[in-house]
Amino acid sequence: MHSSITLDALRALDAIDKTGSFAAAAKHLYKVPSALTYTIKKLEEELAVPLFDRSKQRAVLTPAGQLVLEQGREILLATNRMFDSVKQLESGWELEIKIARDTVVPFTPLFNLVNEFNQLKQDVDISLSEEVLAGGWDALQNKRADIAIGVSGELPKGLFNLHKMGSIRFSFMVAAKHPLAQIKHTLDADDLQAFPAIVVADTAQILPGRSSGLFDSKQVIRVHNMATKVAAQAQGIGVGFLPLHLAKPYLSTGELVEKTCSIPRPDIDLYLAWNKGQQGNALNWFIEQLKSVDWQF
Repeated sequence: MHSSITLDALRALDAIDKTGSFAAAAKHLYKVPSALTYTIKKLEEELAVPLFDRSKQRAVLTPAGQLVLEQGREILLATNRMFDSVKQLESGWELEIKIARDTVVPFTPLFNLVNEFNQLKQDVDISLSEEVLAGGWDALQNKRADIAIGVSGELPKGLFNLHKMGSIRFSFMVAAKHPLAQIKHTLDADDLQAFPAIVVADTAQILPGRSSGLFDSKQVIRVHNMATKVAAQAQGIGVGFLPLHLAKPYLSTGELVEKTCSIPRPDIDLYLAWNKGQQGNALNWFIEQLKSVDWQF
């Protein structure tokens, strides 16, 4: 048994790497620097290799230190999961619920549900993240999310429970001041080639990314969420297809105008998805409430 390879030692190694120094890591862990130095020194002695290159001003891991850190973080993650599972088994309530929302879905209904959940007075942390295209599936598969709202495209078989939320319609839109706004005929590919296209970048980290509503253009401008895409097109920065339910305010003010376009852009079905076999009171509560939401697409 390697007595120096403890959870405290792994936490110290992780903190030093993240903060860049022994002093900052000690402050982060509420320890004195000498205690951290001693912990790392004992670990190095037992492994018989240096874990940090001490010739540099910043604490830099050696290759051996990087290896210990990578595998140590897996141990810390597994330990945290074990503690969470034990606590959840006792109470039925998770310590945290992670919800990923595709940016094509409006955030207000989700915020309303979070507010309702807080009235239950359960000590459950809530993490809300934004995803785009394949990012929702990726977040579920790689445990970055317990629930994904607004996933679309090819549906993975056998991995997730699914509930259809509705369908969204896309329309080609340009700013009222954009040159294409003055064209009377149906826009075709030749009309669009001369202008930048605004595209929302896929957030998938592991799964293959997807593209949506692309067409040939002289320039692609990538943004990180659908609200930014809508605002960018309203400013006349570029053109593209927009979900009608998100663009309505800009259409009402006249900042955006719809144009008929020969490039096909079918409606998209959106789904609520969660991992099969996963349990928890918070998960079940959010799923049941999300199923009943009128998303008004």
